[in-house]
Amino acid sequence: MKLIAGLGNVGDKYLFTRHNAGFMVVDKLAYEKNVEFRQESKLKCFLAKFKINGEDIILIKPTTFMNLSGEAVSAVMNYYKIEKKDILIIYDDISLDLGKIRFRTNGSDGGHNGIKSIIKHLGTKDFDRTKVGIGPQPPIPSEAFVLQNFSKEQMDDMKQTIKRTVEAVEFYLENGIAQAQNKFN
Repeated sequence: MKLIAGLGNVGDKYLFTRHNAGFMVVDKLAYEKNVEFRQESKLKCFLAKFKINGEDIILIKPTTFMNLSGEAVSAVMNYYKIEKKDILIIYDDISLDLGKIRFRTNGSDGGHNGIKSIIKHLGTKDFDRTKVGIGPQPPIPSEAFVLQNFSKEQMDDMKQTIKRTVEAVEFYLENGIAQAQNKFN
């Protein structure tokens, strides 16, 4: 069993903000797999399930808001007895240009509060991640930048990035992190 967590903020006002890149990717993946999210209040998330090659894949979108994402990730991991080696976190990265994606197996939070929360709740920096580029950041505070909506042109680019990220995640699920890094980084 694997857990894929897309990070973002719940609510219509955040729907197309840069910080919701993770939500956008798992929404598209759920659509491609013809599954729907349902709210799991006790697990602090929206959850959907599908199978790849007979293996259960759980998709989540935390309902805790970004800064408390670790609460939902750890709740789902504990409930389903998922090991840390079997999780993938998908999130926005301001240090990557729009359109770029990057797989990582570990690392610091890089100033990302959702990742900071996950590291705190899991007690480790060693978990797989897919970073979705939303940069470059203009000379404004990062907190303001990530909560802005994409422009029309950027959203057109982002749609292609989301599609490519879904393909990359499917490749990751079938081939592992090392091959995904070689192909998509």
